[in-house]
Amino acid sequence: MKYTLPALSYAYNSLEPYLDEKTMRIHHIKHHQAYVNNTNDILYNSNFINLSIDILISQLDIIDVSNKIKLQNNAGGHANHSLFWTILKLGTVLEGDLKIAIKDNFGSITNFKEEFERIAINHFGSGWVWLVKNNEKLSIVTTVNQNNPLMGQNISGVSGFPILCLDIWEHAYYLKYQNRRMDYIRAFWNVINWDEVSKRFNR
Repeated sequence: MKYTLPALSYAYNSLEPYLDEKTMRIHHIKHHQAYVNNTNDILYNSNFINLSIDILISQLDIIDVSNKIKLQNNAGGHANHSLFWTILKLGTVLEGDLKIAIKDNFGSITNFKEEFERIAINHFGSGWVWLVKNNEKLSIVTTVNQNNPLMGQNISGVSGFPILCLDIWEHAYYLKYQNRRMDYIRAFWNVINWDEVSKRFNR
Protein backbone atom coordinates (compact mmCIF):
# COMPACT_ATOMS: atom_id res chain seq x y z
CA MET A 1 0.00 0.00 0.00
CA LYS A 2 1.22 3.51 -0.79
CA TYR A 3 0.24 6.86 0.59
CA THR A 4 -1.85 8.90 -1.82
CA LEU A 5 -2.71 12.54 -2.28
CA PRO A 6 -6.13 13.14 -0.69
CA ALA A 7 -8.73 14.70 -2.94
CA LEU A 8 -10.13 18.04 -1.83
CA SER A 9 -13.83 18.24 -1.05
CA TYR A 10 -14.04 21.66 -2.72
CA ALA A 11 -12.81 23.41 -5.85
CA TYR A 12 -9.48 25.22 -5.87
CA ASN A 13 -11.25 28.56 -6.31
CA SER A 14 -13.86 28.01 -3.61
CA LEU A 15 -11.89 29.84 -0.91
CA GLU A 16 -11.52 33.04 -2.92
CA PRO A 17 -10.76 35.81 -2.22
CA TYR A 18 -8.95 34.71 0.94
CA LEU A 19 -6.96 31.81 -0.54
CA ASP A 20 -6.46 32.14 -4.27
CA GLU A 21 -7.02 29.38 -6.82
CA LYS A 22 -3.48 29.36 -8.22
CA THR A 23 -1.88 28.97 -4.80
CA MET A 24 -4.33 26.27 -3.75
CA ARG A 25 -3.74 24.29 -6.93
CA ILE A 26 0.07 24.46 -6.73
CA HIS A 27 0.04 23.87 -2.98
CA HIS A 28 -2.05 20.72 -3.36
CA ILE A 29 -0.85 19.02 -6.53
CA LYS A 30 2.80 20.12 -6.41
CA HIS A 31 3.94 20.64 -2.82
CA HIS A 32 1.71 18.09 -1.10
CA GLN A 33 2.19 15.52 -3.86
CA ALA A 34 5.98 15.82 -3.46
CA TYR A 35 5.69 14.97 0.26
CA VAL A 36 3.57 11.94 -0.60
CA ASN A 37 5.99 10.74 -3.29
CA ASN A 38 9.03 11.19 -1.08
CA THR A 39 7.41 9.37 1.84
CA ASN A 40 6.55 6.43 -0.43
CA ASP A 41 10.11 6.33 -1.77
CA ILE A 42 11.65 6.34 1.70
CA LEU A 43 9.37 3.54 2.93
CA TYR A 44 9.49 1.44 -0.26
CA ASN A 45 9.26 -2.26 0.67
CA SER A 46 8.80 -1.34 4.33
CA ASN A 47 6.01 -2.55 6.59
CA PHE A 48 5.73 0.96 7.96
CA ILE A 49 3.92 2.10 4.83
CA ASN A 50 0.87 0.16 6.02
CA LEU A 51 0.42 2.55 8.96
CA SER A 52 -1.92 5.52 8.75
CA ILE A 53 0.08 8.71 8.29
CA ASP A 54 -0.86 9.99 11.76
CA ILE A 55 0.21 6.73 13.40
CA LEU A 56 3.43 6.76 11.38
CA ILE A 57 4.49 10.23 12.52
CA SER A 58 3.51 9.48 16.12
CA GLN A 59 5.92 6.52 16.12
CA LEU A 60 8.94 8.17 14.50
CA ASP A 61 11.02 7.70 17.64
CA ILE A 62 10.83 3.91 17.29
CA ILE A 63 10.79 3.57 13.49
CA ASP A 64 14.08 2.34 12.06
CA VAL A 65 14.82 3.75 8.60
CA SER A 66 18.08 4.89 7.04
CA ASN A 67 17.08 8.55 6.71
CA LYS A 68 14.74 9.38 9.55
CA ILE A 69 15.06 13.16 9.18
CA LYS A 70 13.97 12.94 5.55
CA LEU A 71 11.05 10.74 6.62
CA GLN A 72 10.17 13.20 9.40
CA ASN A 73 10.08 16.10 6.95
CA ASN A 74 8.10 14.36 4.23
CA ALA A 75 5.71 12.23 6.27
CA GLY A 76 5.11 15.30 8.41
CA GLY A 77 4.39 17.31 5.27
CA HIS A 78 1.85 14.73 4.16
CA ALA A 79 0.16 14.55 7.55
CA ASN A 80 0.08 18.31 8.07
CA HIS A 81 -1.37 19.12 4.68
CA SER A 82 -3.90 16.28 4.88
CA LEU A 83 -5.27 17.91 8.02
CA PHE A 84 -4.99 21.45 6.67
CA TRP A 85 -7.23 20.78 3.66
CA THR A 86 -10.00 19.39 5.87
CA ILE A 87 -10.23 22.45 8.10
CA LEU A 88 -10.77 24.90 5.24
CA LYS A 89 -14.27 26.01 4.24
CA LEU A 90 -16.22 29.22 3.78
CA GLY A 91 -19.25 30.05 5.85
CA THR A 92 -19.03 27.96 9.02
CA VAL A 93 -19.48 29.34 12.54
CA LEU A 94 -17.60 28.68 15.78
CA GLU A 95 -20.13 27.44 18.30
CA GLY A 96 -20.91 24.75 20.87
CA ASP A 97 -18.43 23.02 23.16
CA LEU A 98 -15.41 24.26 21.22
CA LYS A 99 -16.46 27.89 21.55
CA ILE A 100 -16.95 27.43 25.30
CA ALA A 101 -13.56 25.72 25.63
CA ILE A 102 -11.76 28.49 23.72
CA LYS A 103 -13.36 31.11 25.98
CA ASP A 104 -12.42 29.10 29.07
CA ASN A 105 -8.80 28.64 27.96
CA PHE A 106 -8.10 32.08 26.47
CA GLY A 107 -10.59 34.38 28.20
CA SER A 108 -12.45 35.31 25.02
CA ILE A 109 -12.58 34.56 21.31
CA THR A 110 -10.85 37.89 20.66
CA ASN A 111 -8.00 36.95 23.00
CA PHE A 112 -7.67 33.59 21.27
CA LYS A 113 -7.44 35.17 17.83
CA GLU A 114 -4.97 37.79 18.98
CA GLU A 115 -2.71 35.21 20.61
CA PHE A 116 -2.89 32.96 17.54
CA GLU A 117 -1.95 35.89 15.29
CA ARG A 118 0.88 36.98 17.59
CA ILE A 119 2.38 33.50 17.73
CA ALA A 120 2.00 33.04 13.98
CA ILE A 121 3.60 36.34 13.00
CA ASN A 122 6.51 35.89 15.42
CA HIS A 123 7.37 32.39 14.22
CA PHE A 124 10.65 32.74 12.36
CA GLY A 125 10.91 30.96 9.03
CA SER A 126 8.79 28.10 7.76
CA GLY A 127 6.48 26.06 9.92
CA TRP A 128 2.99 25.63 11.28
CA VAL A 129 0.75 27.12 13.95
CA TRP A 130 -1.47 24.69 15.86
CA LEU A 131 -4.36 24.68 18.26
CA VAL A 132 -3.80 21.49 20.23
CA LYS A 133 -5.75 19.66 22.90
CA ASN A 134 -4.11 18.01 25.89
CA ASN A 135 -6.81 16.37 27.99
CA GLU A 136 -9.28 19.27 28.28
CA LYS A 137 -6.73 22.07 27.93
CA LEU A 138 -6.28 23.98 24.67
CA SER A 139 -3.04 25.71 23.73
CA ILE A 140 -1.49 27.40 20.70
CA VAL A 141 1.92 26.12 19.63
CA THR A 142 4.19 26.28 16.60
CA THR A 143 6.45 23.76 14.95
CA VAL A 144 9.31 24.26 12.53
CA ASN A 145 9.45 22.85 9.01
CA GLN A 146 6.92 19.99 8.71
CA ASN A 147 6.95 18.89 12.34
CA ASN A 148 3.63 17.97 13.92
CA PRO A 149 2.56 17.84 17.59
CA LEU A 150 1.76 14.13 17.14
CA MET A 151 5.51 13.53 16.81
CA GLY A 152 5.83 14.31 20.50
CA GLN A 153 7.96 16.53 22.65
CA ASN A 154 11.28 14.84 21.85
CA ILE A 155 10.96 15.34 18.09
CA SER A 156 8.74 18.37 17.49
CA GLY A 157 9.26 20.21 20.77
CA VAL A 158 5.53 20.16 21.50
CA SER A 159 2.81 17.57 22.01
CA GLY A 160 -0.95 17.29 21.89
CA PHE A 161 -3.79 16.36 19.57
CA PRO A 162 -4.00 18.93 16.75
CA ILE A 163 -7.49 20.24 16.07
CA LEU A 164 -6.58 23.32 13.99
CA CYS A 165 -3.51 24.26 11.96
CA LEU A 166 -2.22 27.04 9.73
CA ASP A 167 0.56 26.54 7.18
CA ILE A 168 2.99 29.46 7.41
CA TRP A 169 5.44 28.27 4.78
CA GLU A 170 5.78 30.97 2.14
CA HIS A 171 4.49 28.60 -0.55
CA ALA A 172 1.10 28.73 1.22
CA TYR A 173 0.59 32.45 0.68
CA TYR A 174 3.36 34.20 -1.27
CA LEU A 175 1.68 34.34 -4.68
CA LYS A 176 -1.20 36.36 -3.26
CA TYR A 177 0.15 38.03 -0.14
CA GLN A 178 3.89 38.30 -0.96
CA ASN A 179 5.65 39.24 2.30
CA ARG A 180 2.41 40.27 4.05
CA ARG A 181 2.17 37.27 6.33
CA MET A 182 -0.18 39.01 8.76
CA ASP A 183 -2.70 39.66 5.98
CA TYR A 184 -2.65 35.93 5.22
CA ILE A 185 -2.99 35.01 8.90
CA ARG A 186 -6.00 37.30 9.34
CA ALA A 187 -7.59 36.03 6.12
CA PHE A 188 -7.44 32.54 7.62
CA TRP A 189 -10.29 33.33 10.04
CA ASN A 190 -12.62 33.55 7.04
CA VAL A 191 -11.93 30.05 5.75
CA ILE A 192 -11.83 27.87 8.87
CA ASN A 193 -14.14 24.88 8.78
CA TRP A 194 -15.28 25.17 12.38
CA ASP A 195 -17.55 22.14 11.96
CA GLU A 196 -14.53 19.93 11.26
CA VAL A 197 -12.43 21.55 13.99
CA SER A 198 -15.27 20.93 16.46
CA LYS A 199 -15.41 17.26 15.44
CA ARG A 200 -11.69 16.97 16.15
CA PHE A 201 -12.12 18.72 19.49
CA ASN A 202 -14.88 16.29 20.50
CA ARG A 203 -13.04 13.22 19.23
